[in-house]
Amino acid sequence: MQKPTIKRITLKNLMVFLMLLSLTTLVVLTINFRSISVRIMEDKALAISEVVKAGLTSHMQAEIMAKRDYYLAEINALTLVNNVSIVRSKEVTNQFGAGHWREKEHDHITEEVFKTGQPIFILNDIEMEPYLRAIVPFIASTSEQLNCLRCHEVEEGTVLGAVDLRLDLTEYRDVTAKLLIAIGFVTFGFIFLIVINNFRTIQRYVQDPLNSLIKKTEDAYQTHTPINADEFECLEFEHVAREINLFTGEAAHRQELIEQKNMELEVMSKEIEQTLQETLFTMGVIEEHRSKETNNHTLRVTQYSQLLGSKYGLSDREVELLAMAAPLHDIGKLGIPDSILLKPGKLSEQEYEVMKNHCQIGHSMLSHSKRDVLQAAAIIAHQHHEKWDGSGYPQGLAGENIHIYGRIVTLVDVFDALATKRIYKEKWALPEIIAYVEKERGHQFDPALVDLLLKNMDTFLAIKHRYH
Repeated sequence: MQKPTIKRITLKNLMVFLMLLSLTTLVVLTINFRSISVRIMEDKALAISEVVKAGLTSHMQAEIMAKRDYYLAEINALTLVNNVSIVRSKEVTNQFGAGHWREKEHDHITEEVFKTGQPIFILNDIEMEPYLRAIVPFIASTSEQLNCLRCHEVEEGTVLGAVDLRLDLTEYRDVTAKLLIAIGFVTFGFIFLIVINNFRTIQRYVQDPLNSLIKKTEDAYQTHTPINADEFECLEFEHVAREINLFTGEAAHRQELIEQKNMELEVMSKEIEQTLQETLFTMGVIEEHRSKETNNHTLRVTQYSQLLGSKYGLSDREVELLAMAAPLHDIGKLGIPDSILLKPGKLSEQEYEVMKNHCQIGHSMLSHSKRDVLQAAAIIAHQHHEKWDGSGYPQGLAGENIHIYGRIVTLVDVFDALATKRIYKEKWALPEIIAYVEKERGHQFDPALVDLLLKNMDTFLAIKHRYH
């Protein structure tokens, strides 16, 4: 999954912030506008109530109360007024009798108004036809020019009645919705302009300088040339460029030191490898001299093994390990008594059993190490007398259960032994050697290795003559 860019992250966070800010602003504006609208409508309800109160008072003073229904009908015809009615107090009803059809009975809301003497407003703006119901009390008073006690036989402060208004809020809600939509469009347009401006700002002052800085850093590291920090407009990128110059300078210096140390280590490693190879070869020569075998037997076996391993298709490292380990194939003979090791004649059965122990002795001497070359040498020392048909020793392994290193050294060790004089035998002629090798193909020797040996006999003989 591809990681987001700085520009994308910044714009995303900015968009989220601006959207939340816009929604918060719209909510606050909606709540405030609703509060203001409700307050305006309440004031209108109070104003209409005062008009109704003043009109009814005028009718009473003019002694034309019988015509008040016409007056209330005119009030009810106003645009915002859905319904207007009068609620009489019990005191007024007792004094003047029941009212007309526009004078309604008490309910629990009007009872609350009569009890507290305070107007009550009930808002319902969630229905299809929103409304505001206002119940405004008439309170008996002797203040100013109005003296209610001249007509009403009540105490001052008594609630004489209430105007029950129902105002239509549809128009106000439509106006509110349109205003909020307009505010929304303006807000989102403002957000869009902010995003575009920030997009260009990020592009110019962040993304482009960052891409340029990355490219210049790569060039500076490869060419060892410093970045021109003055090219950047932002102070932060200028500081980063100067820090990169310090880093690349230090890195270049350390790279030179590392390369120098690597060269020294490579030379040292080659010296160690060469020293190890010479040491292993010398150990094989020591065993060769003690066994009084033909001179250069160890060298020839090494060369034969390297050639046959290469022809067989082993990797370069496997051929190298085989060549380094082959000289130690008979290292276990250092643990065999001279009376048996140097006996010129045929060994007795008991002596032969002792002689066979040199495979296990060599393996024990070499197998403790974890180095691959000594592990290879341990395998060769242990298996170079195993036979393809399983009749060899010390484990009686057969076929490909014998390691390829053991199979190769088995063949070239016998080949060299037959082709040279030993204290217990004369050397064989080449036709005799070839006949024996062919006869033991599939018995003592790996058939594939025998075929490679016979196919490349001239090369093997060249090695024999070179190291006679």
